[in-house]
Amino acid sequence: MLIRSTWILSVSESTILPRSYNLELTKQIHQQLGLEMGGDKPAVSYSGIIGSYSKTKEFLTFYPDEFYQLSLCGLQDIASKTISHFNFADSLELFGAKFNIINREDEITSYEELYTTLVGNEPEPSRRFDLQFITPTAFAQGATNLPVPVPTLMFRSWLERWNHFAPVYLGGDELIAYLSNAVMIKNHKIQTRTWQLHKGFVNGFVGDVTLQVFNRADPLLANVANLLVQYARFAGTGMKTRLGMGQMQLTDKN
Repeated sequence: MLIRSTWILSVSESTILPRSYNLELTKQIHQQLGLEMGGDKPAVSYSGIIGSYSKTKEFLTFYPDEFYQLSLCGLQDIASKTISHFNFADSLELFGAKFNIINREDEITSYEELYTTLVGNEPEPSRRFDLQFITPTAFAQGATNLPVPVPTLMFRSWLERWNHFAPVYLGGDELIAYLSNAVMIKNHKIQTRTWQLHKGFVNGFVGDVTLQVFNRADPLLANVANLLVQYARFAGTGMKTRLGMGQMQLTDKN
């Protein structure tokens, strides 16, 4: 089971949170869910509070005339079922700030359904993917982080999580090599943004990235690429996805 639950939030008055609130909120949510936060492959991805706010060096200010979103995704059965039953009640409270819960939407599917629909049924391949990265995204590279959208690193990030949680194994380094030779960045419009963690900052990129699958690429390979792109909406991309980084959505620019 895969789930993406999105809550719509608002505030009754101008509300201030420290820029480093994500770690505390993630801990609070995992505690309420009864789930562990550890592990190399987090079973939950989290978006942070997304919307229009102003920021200073240390604080974020949220406004009563705006709506905000917070998403939780479960990548395996226990986490997904727990999220499906999770409820913030009427509000989310953190550091003395209060966010009213306006609405909730759930998108539920499964690994089997995604694989059957996007690969097993051999649909007409999609060869263009318009991605919008809405929270800073970066890739761990040894002792450094890489804040740019490298297709090989994106697909490796998605494939490793798919193979870890899904009952259907897609492949390893050979598949990444095939995808690296079959998919290119057609265009992008990105910016570097800083994501504050408890101690320190991480640079990542946000913005629009279009991936194009070459026409000469095997249709099955194009469908596997589409499967992983669709899966990324749940799994997130790159590092620190349990702390709000790497959130992506698909857009249709055709």
